[in-house]
Amino acid sequence: MRLRFPALPRPALKTLTYSLMHFAVAITVAYALTRSWHAALAIGMIEPLVQTVAYTLHERAWARAEQRVSDLALQGT
Repeated sequence: MRLRFPALPRPALKTLTYSLMHFAVAITVAYALTRSWHAALAIGMIEPLVQTVAYTLHERAWARAEQRVSDLALQGT
C-alpha cells in the first residue's frame, strides 16, 4: 500500500524539508556542545522553529524584490 500525501506548493515543501534538516543539525550540534540530550532537544526544538520563520520571511522578501524588478522592467519597455 502506498501512502498518498496532498500536494504542497513548492515553497511550502521547501520550507518543510528545510526545517526538518535544520532540526537534525541543531540537535546534533547542541548535543556535541553540551553532551546533554535534554539540552540538545530543547535547543534543537526552539532554534529551528525561529529559524524556519526567519527563512520563510526571507524567501518572501526575495520574491517581492524579484517581482518589483520584473515590474520595473515591464514599465521601462
